[in-house]
Amino acid sequence: MLTHLQIRDFAIIDAVELELRPGLTVLTGETGAGKSILVDALQLLAGGRAGAEVVRHGAERAEVSGTFELTKAPRELNQWLEEQSLRAGGELTVRRVVGSDGRSRAYLDGQSVPVQLLREAGNILIDIHGQHEFQSLTRSAAQRELLDGYASLTELVGQVGIAHRVWLELLNRTLDLDSKARDRDAKLQLLRYQVQELQALQLKPEEVDGLAEEHGRLANRGRLAEGTQSALGELYENEAVRAHAGVSRALQALRALVALDGKLAAVLPMLEEASIQVREAARELEHYRESLDVDATRQQEVERRLAAIEELARKHRVPPAQLTTRTAELGAELEALERADTDLAALRKDLGPALQGYQAQAQELSGKRMAAARALARDISARMQTLGMAGGRFEADVIQDGNSEPAQHGIDQIEFRVTANPGQPPRALAKVASGGELARLSLAVQVSCAAGETRCMVFDEVDAGIGGAVAEIVGRELRALGARGQVLCVTHLPQVASQAHHHLRVTKLTDGRTTRTTLTELSADDRVEELARMLGGIEVTSKAREHARDMLAAATGEARKDTSDTVRQPRPPAARRR
Repeated sequence: MLTHLQIRDFAIIDAVELELRPGLTVLTGETGAGKSILVDALQLLAGGRAGAEVVRHGAERAEVSGTFELTKAPRELNQWLEEQSLRAGGELTVRRVVGSDGRSRAYLDGQSVPVQLLREAGNILIDIHGQHEFQSLTRSAAQRELLDGYASLTELVGQVGIAHRVWLELLNRTLDLDSKARDRDAKLQLLRYQVQELQALQLKPEEVDGLAEEHGRLANRGRLAEGTQSALGELYENEAVRAHAGVSRALQALRALVALDGKLAAVLPMLEEASIQVREAARELEHYRESLDVDATRQQEVERRLAAIEELARKHRVPPAQLTTRTAELGAELEALERADTDLAALRKDLGPALQGYQAQAQELSGKRMAAARALARDISARMQTLGMAGGRFEADVIQDGNSEPAQHGIDQIEFRVTANPGQPPRALAKVASGGELARLSLAVQVSCAAGETRCMVFDEVDAGIGGAVAEIVGRELRALGARGQVLCVTHLPQVASQAHHHLRVTKLTDGRTTRTTLTELSADDRVEELARMLGGIEVTSKAREHARDMLAAATGEARKDTSDTVRQPRPPAARRR
């Protein structure tokens, strides 16, 4: 439920802040006052398209933010919020900002999110029915979703979807193996040759790096031998200036002096250690020099080995170091292809039961849809009689297409058909319903399907093209829908406005240079004046005011009667801390 709405610099609205409550809230005002701008703001909040044109002239950006209470949120919303790691408490804050350059930003609970995520949340939080939104009722997918929601079949539809995915995965794997089987012999021959060639190389992990290092050493062994010999001479072998001899002489001289000054004793261990280190270094250099004196054929062996490795690497289009990985990959592919016949037989064995399982669940879903379609048709047909379409009839056809491929939503095609005139056969909704009829049919469908719904529903001029008693009945239906949750309705009819639990008046103000829109929540006396204005002409008369009082009294009396029978009146929420 939407509890708080704030709009800044949107169209001709400079700043509007509303505290909203459960029930039916109507918005009225003179033509052109900006009532539908509020609906546009809610569409923006729900992830609708937006450009620079929505920003009020002279402002840097337009901003719409709303707070939704989540205590009675649909399970679908709670699950979606958990998937997005956005569930923070009992409220969800939604915010949309559009800059004067047309760039848009979206926020959920203060976190910046893509507009697509905001749109997903908006589709669950707000259900907007405006001049164009009614057209969605003509789409087959929307009709199927409405029927499934009416019959509480969401869980079964999900199970059918899972069965479909299992079957489809098995089918795709079967087709893939079938495709591979067509050129299996040629593929097997190639794979066996490639694997044998790679295995014959007997390449070990890290061998490429070791061979490269050894090749570099062998190619430069002349310089290495010369440098090693020079270092060895300086350390140990050069009789004239060998380091080891110098350290030994220094050690001998200091030992003779320690008796004269004990402080020199601390140097002796260091020189002894240096003597040992020089001797060990010389020994290691001797060993290294000897290792350079290898057979000249070793260099040729290393070069041939590296050439063979590089040739195979080029053939398989991988770096030499990845040849061992490539060998394992081809080996696994060969093993899979060699057992393809066994796997294909197993898949075909599983494919039949998977399809049968899907068909069984789809048939169960189809049967429940047919039963629900009959109930929905009776319900909506009965409502049509009171919504200005006396004698009209609504039908929901559930058609099984035995030749079609299994689908995620089942085996049914759903088609809503209607006739607004007695004696005429029902036809597809999109072909026979006028704009006004489609709006009222949408209202009838929403009232019928809204049991247990808690989302915010918005109706923009749902009363277009009607009046009199029909308008009053439309108002009662909207009031009943609001009693189950929250409904916002833009209306020009006093018969609808009188049925509201809450009433907002939209006013356009101008000083000749700028124009802005304001909203005012009406008190009981103010509602009388507003209804009298809607009923009267240029001048509001006492008779119009009296008629307005009678309409409000009648609506209140009807509400009390409904309360005693079936409808629970909404309670205003606790005062919000500002």
